[in-house]
Amino acid sequence: GFYLWPKTGISDETFALELKRQQNVTVLPGRYLSREIDGLNPGAGRVRMALVASLEECIEGAKRIREFVGTL
Repeated sequence: GFYLWPKTGISDETFALELKRQQNVTVLPGRYLSREIDGLNPGAGRVRMALVASLEECIEGAKRIREFVGTL
């Protein structure tokens, strides 16, 4: 798979939950995939997007994500 790790500008958990609720697109909060070191979690504030669907589905997902981000 191919992954993107964009910054969210808000809590990564909130971003993932609201994106799913509003646009039915699933991403994983970055903090779930990294561990805290010295009080910092390098995945916090990012989400992991897996580009594993067909090209058409990825394009549709990108459009939905753009629409969601426009509401933030």
